[in-house]
Amino acid sequence: MSTLSEELTWRGFVHQMTFAQVSDINKPRTFYWGVDPSADSMTIGNLAAAMLVRHFIDHGHKAVLLVGGATGMIGDPDGKKQERDLKTLDEIAKNKLALEKKKKKIFAGKEFDIVDNYDWFKDIGYLDFLRDIGKHISITQMLDRDFVQSRIGEGGSGISYAEFSYSLIQGYDFLHLFREKGATLQLAGADQWGNSITGVSLIRRLEQAEAHVFTAPLIVNKQTGVKFGKSEDGAVWLDPAKTSPYKFYQFWLNTDDETAKDLIKIYTLLDKETVEDILANHENNPSERTLQKTLACEVTELVHGRERRESVERVTAVLFGGAQFDTLDVADIEALAEEIPVQPIGKTVVEALVEANLCASNGEAKRLIEGSAISLNGSKIESDQQLLAAALLRKGKNSFVLVR
Repeated sequence: MSTLSEELTWRGFVHQMTFAQVSDINKPRTFYWGVDPSADSMTIGNLAAAMLVRHFIDHGHKAVLLVGGATGMIGDPDGKKQERDLKTLDEIAKNKLALEKKKKKIFAGKEFDIVDNYDWFKDIGYLDFLRDIGKHISITQMLDRDFVQSRIGEGGSGISYAEFSYSLIQGYDFLHLFREKGATLQLAGADQWGNSITGVSLIRRLEQAEAHVFTAPLIVNKQTGVKFGKSEDGAVWLDPAKTSPYKFYQFWLNTDDETAKDLIKIYTLLDKETVEDILANHENNPSERTLQKTLACEVTELVHGRERRESVERVTAVLFGGAQFDTLDVADIEALAEEIPVQPIGKTVVEALVEANLCASNGEAKRLIEGSAISLNGSKIESDQQLLAAALLRKGKNSFVLVR
């Protein structure tokens, strides 16, 4: 088995760190990783950091997973051009439960503690916090942050005292977990470097002890240069109610070649030899898209489980791979109904096409049928007919109607 530093290096996880050399991470220690309940689901951006956490756990490090009930009441301003809208306490409580559930699923079978920073902040007095913690952090250090300069500089929207204080609050998390859990390392995304360093400073000044930060790189789409993690519809969520398993699978399947070469190392647990074989196969047979198919398979199963992964693969095979409609089971059809227009059994093909807005008129639908441009369950039809059982109509390459 490779060392942790070797594993993270070939996968491209080594970014910013306070260690003198990357091999220093090989010695097992207690670390923490936090996510604020700003939404009721994590995104695939969070998932990249979660995969980093997974590698640390697999190499013998002890994990403390933090849900930011306190920091979530303020909201991390880093990267935000405008002041965040404050979440209600009910929203935060709901989001915390959802994040805890997803963390337990991602790290199923692994040992870890889950903590909520509201549990220690709720009893801290304002004056005590300023005297005991705020006294030890320079405002110059906080003002030097890029996002602060962009907000208070010319053309900036300004920043509230609450958001300005966010890094101090997060920094105290590290100090508290050092004292209570023995945590000497924080893992974070690249955008959390400044907040994390605040914690290191507090531990060194107040405890005269060593503490470190290790951040995962910002994942960027190599074709667009845009931060990875969003689709045309917005963020790609891990919650199936916000991004369906089908859309989730398709997102990875449609990744461009160059980006996918990086993502398969970041977002899967496949070993180096397996990944190298997949990349070599892709170079020799790019049209087969083995790289993207493997990536989509692995990440979808990690997040949604084997059953849902197999289901979306069957649905994808029917829609785009020439598989027969009758290979779909009831659950597959239910999932498919969430993705494409649905018409009831009993209608004619023409009626279904028009009422699903795939054709503008009965005349257009009839012309397409007569021109063999409409398929029923994978076979071209040349005349209208009544649909008496569940079926799949297809117009062109990517337009479908489910009849059920």
